[in-house]
Amino acid sequence: MPNVWTAVDDYLAPLVAEDDALREANAAAEAAGLPAIQVSAPQGRLLSLLARVHGARRALEVGTLAGYSTIWLARGLTGPDRHVTTIELDPRHAEVARANVARAGLADVVDVRVGRGVDLLAQLEAEGVAPFDLVFIDADKPSNTAYLEAALRLTGPGAVLVVDNVVREGALANPATTDERVLGARAVVERVAADPSLEGTVIQTVGAKGYDGFLLVRRADA
Repeated sequence: MPNVWTAVDDYLAPLVAEDDALREANAAAEAAGLPAIQVSAPQGRLLSLLARVHGARRALEVGTLAGYSTIWLARGLTGPDRHVTTIELDPRHAEVARANVARAGLADVVDVRVGRGVDLLAQLEAEGVAPFDLVFIDADKPSNTAYLEAALRLTGPGAVLVVDNVVREGALANPATTDERVLGARAVVERVAADPSLEGTVIQTVGAKGYDGFLLVRRADA
């Protein structure tokens, strides 16, 4: 029912309230030839709401692409010192993202770092940065668990973590899969399920981006 899913997303447009800065971010990504794998507008609004409901001031994103989800995240943060650190492997993607973030008036809120995710996460640890309140992981799927482990070291009790694209059109439930992206999704879900200090669930989603879902995790209070 992809046509129905897209029609519902379209119907929800006034509720989601995607603005010009966000639409221009997607247009810039398309013009630059970037893959159209960013979150949908309703998913972006969800990220922003999660940040706001949680009262997050500092967010970490693994997988910037063109900065569309980054803008949503930054807008959901609270406090005069709100901050997003976002990590992108491809320098060209990062260049587009920086321009999009600046156009949205968030250049002083967002720090775009370029390099391998595991390396930059280790660098953040070495820098002794303040703990992040919210983490959004949306990068190469085989590295999901490595990103989660690093994110747990970079957050404190009560932090919220979101891992995108874990349902993989239902392949998550297929124990015989050999797809490395699905194996990465299964591994991170099983890692959370085995840890009593983590509370988690997977929400299946449909919409303009197809059938998928995300893993939502909360670190237990100290």
